[in-house]
Amino acid sequence: MEPQNYTNHARFVKGYHIVLALLLFAGLLISAVNLARHWNVRGFVSAAMIVLLYICCSLMFWYLRRFPLRAQDRAIRAEESLRYYILAGKAIDKRLTMGQIIALRFAPDEEFLELAEKAVKENMTPKDIKRAISNWRADHHRA
Repeated sequence: MEPQNYTNHARFVKGYHIVLALLLFAGLLISAVNLARHWNVRGFVSAAMIVLLYICCSLMFWYLRRFPLRAQDRAIRAEESLRYYILAGKAIDKRLTMGQIIALRFAPDEEFLELAEKAVKENMTPKDIKRAISNWRADHHRA
């Protein structure tokens, strides 16, 4: 496994993020056209059911990724809050946003406190925080 850094840390699964998304979009579009063609004729109910099926699948596509990410965010917040407490002896700054905390997880202990303070003072974006990290702390256990 190659060393993780800012340019290669994002998790991107082509089969899920591109292929499945395009198939769902194409299916929804084609089924909507089919529904429009059968609006006042026989076959309307089955065409409407196919559109509803694609809408349900599209919602599942979105939430199947969204729900685990929210749980992962909560775990990251707890881990980084504990890490901050161990290193600083006090609770993590409440002004840090969830995005900032997630970005800080890639900072090694030596840079963590200083970068957390800088993130609050300068209202750094998660991308800015990640770019400011000198020695990347890889996270290979993500969903």
